[in-house]
Amino acid sequence: MALTLAISPCPNDTFVFDALVHGRVPGAPPVEVTYADVDVTNTAAERGAFDLVKVSYAALPWLLDDYHLLPCGGALGRGCGPLVLTRPDRAGGGQTGNGQTSSGQASSGQTGTADLGGATVAVPGDRTTAYLLFRLWAAERPPARIEVVPFHEIMPAVAAGRYDAGLVIHEARFTYQRHGLTALVDLGEWWEGTTGLPIPLGAILARRGAVDPVEAAGWIRESVRQAWADPEASRAYVLSHAQEMEPDVVDRHIALYVNEFTADLGDAGFAAVEALLGRAADAGLVPRTAGPQTSSSRATAWTS
Repeated sequence: MALTLAISPCPNDTFVFDALVHGRVPGAPPVEVTYADVDVTNTAAERGAFDLVKVSYAALPWLLDDYHLLPCGGALGRGCGPLVLTRPDRAGGGQTGNGQTSSGQASSGQTGTADLGGATVAVPGDRTTAYLLFRLWAAERPPARIEVVPFHEIMPAVAAGRYDAGLVIHEARFTYQRHGLTALVDLGEWWEGTTGLPIPLGAILARRGAVDPVEAAGWIRESVRQAWADPEASRAYVLSHAQEMEPDVVDRHIALYVNEFTADLGDAGFAAVEALLGRAADAGLVPRTAGPQTSSSRATAWTS
């Protein structure tokens, strides 16, 4: 029987899963793919809708009764955190220069708590890691109102003045200036500066009783290996789902989000997940989960 898989259409996901989706991983079953934004897959996973599914790390406390966390295939790294964007007149002293580092990636120049009191902020989902990081960052001075908005609508809506600020992820790091926006804060910089740990964004889960987590981790790691060994093999597939991204943005996106932690979370990756969910539980934002358990495969490292 075919394995059901839900991932986003973002370049990092299609790049990672290309070989698995297209039957080039030896021993793996056929795969039926659903493409959806992570806010959609978070909700679908609560219903047990897929065998393998990409979700936000922030959603794990509600999912681990039914799913194993896999140690590979997800999005976790450094310099890749969510941004809080606003118009330059709203940012005031929060903006610096052209809003970029020398490498061309977004940099807010500000990692303290900017004043969003009285503001309405658009976010891409109420159980996304981006929003959880935002809530931790803004705990002492939260905005007046939060609205969940489809990711692709956030930057145009902030630019048009419908929201005072917007929380964005992924390729927005490379494109937000086209909308005349500035980065009020880089939540990745804030997280790394506070914890010294990488930023846990998206996780891959395997449904309990439907797929063996050790086998699934093996399939995904082989798919990642093939993607790195021959990037051109996935090129047409990645671009077909890239939502009108320019090829150079696609390449930068993959280079940033597909990294050492994609192949294996490792000690630093698991520590980052534990820190995120532990801090969120301490703040009363998520249910508390148990810490990593001993597992030679590391494919069942978290339990509810």
